[in-house]
Amino acid sequence: MKLHHVGIVVKSINQSLGELGKYLNFETKTMILPVASQKVNICLLKVGEPFIELIEPASPDSAISEFAKSGGGIHHLCFEVKNIQSELDRLEEKGATVLVKPVEGFDNRRIAFVDLNTPNTKCGLVELLEIPQ
Repeated sequence: MKLHHVGIVVKSINQSLGELGKYLNFETKTMILPVASQKVNICLLKVGEPFIELIEPASPDSAISEFAKSGGGIHHLCFEVKNIQSELDRLEEKGATVLVKPVEGFDNRRIAFVDLNTPNTKCGLVELLEIPQ
C-alpha cells in the first residue's frame, strides 16, 4: 500500500489551477478527466510524491457538490493497492466501513472508498486505487 494522492475538492479545477500555479511548480498535470462513476472531474498534479488531485463536481447531484459549494478542501487520502477486493476485505475485517464498492475510476482503474474515521484515528475518507494489472 502506497500513498498515491491527496484529494482536494474545489469549485472549479481551472480557477484552482491558476491560483495554485502561483505557489507550486507542477512537474506535470493531467488533462481534466471525467470520472463518471463518481460524477466528478479530476486533475492530477505532480509536485513530487504523492500527487495532488483536484476534484470538481460534474453535476449538481455529485456526492461532493455541497462540499464544493461550501468552499471545498481536503477530501481524502488515496492509497494504491495490488488487489482492491482483498484490501477491502482486510479493512472491513478490522472494522472499517466500505462506502463505495469497487467501481471504475480514472485511467480504467478500479477505485473504492472506505471510512476510517474512528475516535482514535480521525483519518476520515480513504480511497483505494488498484494498480493496473
